[in-house]
Amino acid sequence: MSRLLLALFCALVFSILFVFTSVATMVMAIVAIVLALNIVRLPFLGLILFGFVATFIPYTTVNLGMRVTISEALLGLVWLGVFWQMMQGRLVWQFGKTEQRLRYLMFYSALPFLFGQLIMSGAEGNGPVNWVRWLLNLSLLLLFPILVDNGFRRDQLIVSLLLGSLVMLLLSVGMFLKDHDANTFIVILEKLKYAHPEAVKDIFSANFSRMASPWVHPNLTGGVLVLFLPLAFFYALVQQGWRRLLGFSVVGLGAAGLLFSSSRGAIVSLVLVLLWLTSYRVPYAGRVIGVALALGVGLVLFYPPLQARLATTFSSSNASTEIRMDEYRRFPEAMARYPLGIGFKVDPPPPKTNLLGISNLWLNFIYKLGIPGMLLFIAVTLAWWRECRPHAKLSEMSPERGIWIGSGAGLLAALLTGLFDHYYSFTMVLIALFWLMMAINLQSARSLRQSQDPLLGDAPYRKTEA
Repeated sequence: MSRLLLALFCALVFSILFVFTSVATMVMAIVAIVLALNIVRLPFLGLILFGFVATFIPYTTVNLGMRVTISEALLGLVWLGVFWQMMQGRLVWQFGKTEQRLRYLMFYSALPFLFGQLIMSGAEGNGPVNWVRWLLNLSLLLLFPILVDNGFRRDQLIVSLLLGSLVMLLLSVGMFLKDHDANTFIVILEKLKYAHPEAVKDIFSANFSRMASPWVHPNLTGGVLVLFLPLAFFYALVQQGWRRLLGFSVVGLGAAGLLFSSSRGAIVSLVLVLLWLTSYRVPYAGRVIGVALALGVGLVLFYPPLQARLATTFSSSNASTEIRMDEYRRFPEAMARYPLGIGFKVDPPPPKTNLLGISNLWLNFIYKLGIPGMLLFIAVTLAWWRECRPHAKLSEMSPERGIWIGSGAGLLAALLTGLFDHYYSFTMVLIALFWLMMAINLQSARSLRQSQDPLLGDAPYRKTEA
C-alpha cells in the first residue's frame, strides 16, 4: 500500500512538473528525487557523495525554497535516512567522550544563538538557518560512527575524499598554470551556481596573483590542503595500485597548490607538523621535508610571480599582517560589548559598529559564542587529543597506522592554522570536513587500541549507545 501511495505521489509531482516546466527541468527533478530517495534508503551512499562533492565543489548551491549548498543538502538527506533506520532499529547511535563533549557544545550554542537574535534584531541575516547549518556541519563527528562501522566503508569514504580533492586540484592548478590570473576562475564558479558573485569578484580581484579554486579564498584553499595532504601521503604509503597513485597525485598537486595559493598560515602549520612527526620517528617524515624544500626552491626559482608573492608574504610590513595586528588590538572591545558572543545572525564584525573581525580560530569562538563556547571547543579537542595522541616512537607502518597518522597530522595542521586564520571555527562545509577527519582519526585510534598497539597506550575508551 505504501509503495502504491508513493508511486501515485511521484506521478502527481511529475505531471505537475511536465505541465509547468521544461522537459530538461523535469528530467533533472526526476534524477534528483530518485537520488534523494536512494540516499534516504542507503544513507552511507549520501556520505560517500558528500565526501566527493564537499572537497570538489563545496559551495555549489541548489534552490530548495531557499538557496543551500549541495554539500549540506546531502548531509540533511543522510541524517533523514539515519533517523528513518534508527526508528526501525537498524542503526544505533554510538559515541565516546569526544562525541559527548561535542554534544555539550552544540546544546550550549542555543544560548548565544538566542542572545544574538535579540541584540542583532536590526541586522540582516537568518540566524535560525545559520545556526542549524552550523550544527549540521558539526554533526559529522556524531554521524560517522553510526554509518562507518568497518574498515572497508572507511576506505571507501577516504577514497571519495581524495578523489574530490584530486579533481579540485586538477581544475585549480590547471587553470592557474594556463592563465596565471585568478579572475578567469570566476566564469567557472558562476557555472557552478556559487552564491554572492560580487564577493567572489572582490576576492579574486584583490588576490589575482594567487591560485583560485572552488574554495574561493586562497587562505581557505591552503587550509583545506593542509587538512588532506598528510592523510593523502600516509594513505598512499600503505596502499598499492591505483589507491597509491591517487594518494601521491593529491600530494604532488596539493603541494603545488599550497605554494600557488601562498597561504602563510597553512605553509607554516604543515612544516611544524612535519617536524613534530620527525620527532616521533615517523617513516619518511624527514625525507618529505627535504623533498618539499627542494621542490619549493625549484618552483620559486623558475616561477617569477611566486618570487614576488613570497618576497612580501612573511614581511612585517605586509598589509595582511598589519590588519591582523589591528584585529588583536581591537578584540577586547568586542569581548566587552558581546559577553555571550554575537550568535549566528551575522558574522564578525557586527554591522554598524567600528569593530573588526578576528583571524584566530579560538578567539572567533569567543566572538560568536562567548568564552564558554571557546572553552567547550577546547574541551572537545582535548578529549580527542588524549584519546588519539601517540604514546611511543613509531618505527613501522601498517595500513591502520597510516590512516591514524595521516588523519591526526591533518587535524593538527588545521588547528595550527587557527593561529593565523579563523576558518575552522564557523566556515560552513570546511568545518564539516574537519569534524569528519576527527571522526576518522578517532575510529582509527580506537581500532589500534583494541588490537593493543603500544603506540596508543592504555587510555580507556568507553562506548555509549543512545
